[in-house]
Amino acid sequence: MIAILLLVTATFRPPAPTVGDLITIDFKRAVVLDKSPQYEIVSQRGSRVIIRTFEPKPFPISGRTGDVAFRNMIVPVRSVLTPRDNLAPAPLKPPIAGPYPQLPFVLIAIAGAIAVAVWTTAILLQRRAIVAAMPKPALPPAEQFRAAVAKARNWMQLADALREYLAVMTLTTTEVLSRTDSLTITEILRQGDLEKFSPWGARPGNLGQLKRRALELIPPEREEMAA
Repeated sequence: MIAILLLVTATFRPPAPTVGDLITIDFKRAVVLDKSPQYEIVSQRGSRVIIRTFEPKPFPISGRTGDVAFRNMIVPVRSVLTPRDNLAPAPLKPPIAGPYPQLPFVLIAIAGAIAVAVWTTAILLQRRAIVAAMPKPALPPAEQFRAAVAKARNWMQLADALREYLAVMTLTTTEVLSRTDSLTITEILRQGDLEKFSPWGARPGNLGQLKRRALELIPPEREEMAA
């Protein structure tokens, strides 16, 4: 605590300030400091003022507290420099390079791989859709008839295959009879009708043998054109 003319007293915080420190000064009564180039008034409210200086030496302050004017109140400021310091800057050390971050590149690679996979999948699906939408070439009637006969598992399916083939090919009676007798067609159609409409079903017969006879209905010249 410092007394000025035994009338003005004040306390300083910190008690031994250094250059650039904020120095808080508390008076007993409201105070108004005089401005000075030796210090900067940071705050002034009531009986407390906050100042600072950038000169490494004690400096005086003056002003008025209550009805009393005071001058040359010394604020103790000490230098942070050592005695006989040559003021040479400390040697600069080269910065230490830290490890280069790898995570961003890993994430970018993963994102790129996902994007490639998505685009590849989209292109393949689009191509499959285009191929699926393309009209498939119709099989020749003879090939269709062969496939239908091969898939036939009962008399009704064999009869339906024969009806479709005869309707498409519009075979003449001469063409049919030149390959086989009319009993083959009659038997196939009759067995199919009995299986479809009769409550007793078709008569006993050899379905495999009749399927082979049905394939003989394809004329040789039509068979060669289909091949």
